[in-house]
Amino acid sequence: MKARFKYRIYPTLGQKHRLARLVGCVRVVWNDSLACCQEKYKLGKKKTTNSELQKQFITLAKKTEDRVWLSVVSAIPLQQSLNDLNQAYQNFFKSTQGNRKVKPIRAPKSKSRMSLPTARFTKGGFKVGQHKVYLGTIGKLKIVWSRELPATPSSVTVIKDSANRYFLSFVVEVWPEVLPKTDNLVGNYLGVKTFVTVGTLHGTSLRGKKIDAPKPLRKRIKKYRKLSKSLFKKTKGSKQYEKARLKIAKFHAKLKDTRIDFLHKLSTEIIRENQTIVLEDLNVSGMVKNRKLSRAISDLDWRTFRTFIEGKAEKYGHDFRVISRWEPTYQICSCCGFKGGKLDLSIS
Repeated sequence: MKARFKYRIYPTLGQKHRLARLVGCVRVVWNDSLACCQEKYKLGKKKTTNSELQKQFITLAKKTEDRVWLSVVSAIPLQQSLNDLNQAYQNFFKSTQGNRKVKPIRAPKSKSRMSLPTARFTKGGFKVGQHKVYLGTIGKLKIVWSRELPATPSSVTVIKDSANRYFLSFVVEVWPEVLPKTDNLVGNYLGVKTFVTVGTLHGTSLRGKKIDAPKPLRKRIKKYRKLSKSLFKKTKGSKQYEKARLKIAKFHAKLKDTRIDFLHKLSTEIIRENQTIVLEDLNVSGMVKNRKLSRAISDLDWRTFRTFIEGKAEKYGHDFRVISRWEPTYQICSCCGFKGGKLDLSIS
């Protein structure tokens, strides 16, 4: 199975300029190829193949006056951009034909300068060192190794978030770790007041425990309102607007890091102590439409918690099950099976 390992990098000023140029070239190649595909679909013609797109919008485009600057950056991220476009169209067609079990997806759309800047390098375009990582045409980037890579990565993606932080995301092939099997079965009941109530059939340190989430946004709501009010007063596109926008982006980045750290630690603890993990299926997209609870639900991030549990269960060879959202789990007594009826939200 494949896993991602994300690390913070600190590029120099010159490397930041080169990364910005690379991301811009990736965006232009994507948009040019997408426009060509959309035009052919309007005319009822067959979609251009990936190899033809690479030849037309990378190889031949470098020789034209309008796109001669594409030759300054590495060709590998440009090729990967068109590979991603081809994969996006395949997923879209499968979705329209009903071959994908997930929620239907839309057709690929053009990228703007406000999109998340990314560029992916495959083998031959990067080299991992002890203290730095070399990227083609970018140079050696200073990286903070929070943990060792378990194997040689097959690709690396450069990411710049809205808070102007830079990261490298490595894709590594890992083997599932088999933990000692136990008879522990745990059911996790998610809530707003209490993040999760752990109910188990066999004894563990988490049995019957109610775990509260950090709720970082709720604790800093006054600061968020102050920053939002400051941004609203600025003229869009001005330097002062960009400064205020960056402050809010850093604020949200800190909230996200706090939330993700809590979810990672909790999901790991639950997975390591239990063989079977049961989680209820919640209609989160529908629940956030409640204007009174939408902020509290979004601050808890139930969907990410389920993703972490599901991924780690597969990694460690444990059993993960999901109960239907229509099953009245809160109304049935776990001891005698008596159905008590609908309960008030204040009861946790």
